[in-house]
Parts: sequence; C-alpha cells; structure tokens
Amino acid sequence: MRATPKLSLLAAFGLLVLSRAAFADLMLFPTRIVFDKQQRAAQVELMNQGKTPETYRINLVNRRMGPNGEFIAIDAPGPGEQFADAMLRYSPRQVTIPPGGSQIVRILLRKPDDLAAGEYRSHLQFDRVAEATGASSVEDVAKREGKDVGIVIQALVGASIPVIVRQGETHARAELSELALQPGSTAGPGTLSFQMKREGNRSLYGDLVATFTTTAGVTFEVARAGGVAVYVPNAARRVQLPLQLPSGNALPAGTLKLALRERPESGGKLLAETSLNLP
Repeated sequence: MRATPKLSLLAAFGLLVLSRAAFADLMLFPTRIVFDKQQRAAQVELMNQGKTPETYRINLVNRRMGPNGEFIAIDAPGPGEQFADAMLRYSPRQVTIPPGGSQIVRILLRKPDDLAAGEYRSHLQFDRVAEATGASSVEDVAKREGKDVGIVIQALVGASIPVIVRQGETHARAELSELALQPGSTAGPGTLSFQMKREGNRSLYGDLVATFTTTAGVTFEVARAGGVAVYVPNAARRVQLPLQLPSGNALPAGTLKLALRERPESGGKLLAETSLNLP
C-alpha cells in the first residue's frame, strides 16, 4: 500500500459552515487505495484529533468526477465507468473513536475470475453519526440552560477516499494545455488556469508544480498542488492553482513552466509539462 499524506475532513453535510477546527477532528491515512497486480488486502487508519469521542458509519459509495474536479454521487455507471464496490469487503462498518485514539478499517478484494481488464473505482465514505443529547425537545434544552428557545442544528461531517482496482494491463497518458494567468485582486496575485487531460484506461494522479524563470535566469516556484487526479472515464478537468509570489502581485517578463509528476512514492516520473512566455 502506497504511503500518502494524511487527510483531514473534506466534506460537511448540514446547515452550518464549519470552523477550521471542526475539519481537523478526523484524519485518514492513506488518502487513496489502489489494488494493483496481486494485492488483495489494504487498510485505512482513522484518527480522532478532537476532544470528544466520535462515531463514524462507513459505507461504499460511487461518485463521478465533474469537469472542475468536483464529485457527484451516482447510482448507475455511465459510459466507460466501472464500479469496484461489488468486489470489496470491509470491516468494521461503524466505529467509535476516543479523543486522541485511532481505529483500523480493513478492506479485502475479491475479484471474479472473468473480470475484464481496466480500472474499477468506488469510494469509502466515513459519515459522522450525530450524538444523541437525551433531550426530549429544544424547549427542554433551553429551559435547562436558562436561554430563550431557539433552533439547534448539528452539522454532520464526513470524508471519503477513492478505492481503485486495476485488472490486467492499464495505462494513462497526460497532457497539460491552455495554460493562462488569471488576474488577481487586492486579496491575492491571481491564479494559473489550465486543462489537465487524460488518455488510456486508467486514472491520472500526481503532483503539479509551477515555476517561473526571469529573463535574468532566476527560477523560483510560484504554485504547487499535491495529489491531483483525473479519474476514468473523464478525458479532462479544469484546474486553477493560486499563485504564491515571493513579492508583489505580478510576474515580470520570463517563462512560466507547469509540470505534472508522479508522486514521490511512485517514482516522481515526469508525466507532462507545458510553458507560457510572459512579455
């Protein structure tokens, strides 16, 4: 199982906008599971960094990636989509993790003998279970605390990670195109906009790094994003990276270069690159 960075909560389900602290309570490791070749078992570690016990219900779900990298829940596969959920078994189905504690979820793969070559994907979803307060009504809570009657809303927080199964020979080719600078405002120096394209029967996954070289030959990094994917069957996705400039809000004359590489644990191979000359 490949080593990948730990993941804090990425999705909020409810009517409240959560604070940064709420997003950091659950950590997952790894953030992506790939069953390749003869691998048949994997595991995910859940870590509770909060101050109270938390309960999470675990399910396998299917999602489609949108044109800008967003995920959409789906029930039936579209053209070129292949789900992995029927081949996967996991345990436990629900966990309660004490503050500062962790829990291992084990995943087993059972491939059918006649499985066709290609890539299959589903997502392991971790949904926070609402805590039972024991109160019979909002009014009871308000009376006990000496407050006016109001509305109590609990935000349920969850996260998911892709689980990918590869069968037979799989390959992918990457291309970066339509690189452009989007002007910034008083709040920042702007963004890089581009298309990340994929060909083949497997997903793309890697790190993006943008560097700038001035006409005087000075090179420095201006943007970075780790673990960016284009999932099968998508042929492309639009990506925007915020610029991080050492000084000022504009780039001088020079050359902007964008590169997509495999993650370091996969070898760091260059997958695609493109450049843009700035007058």
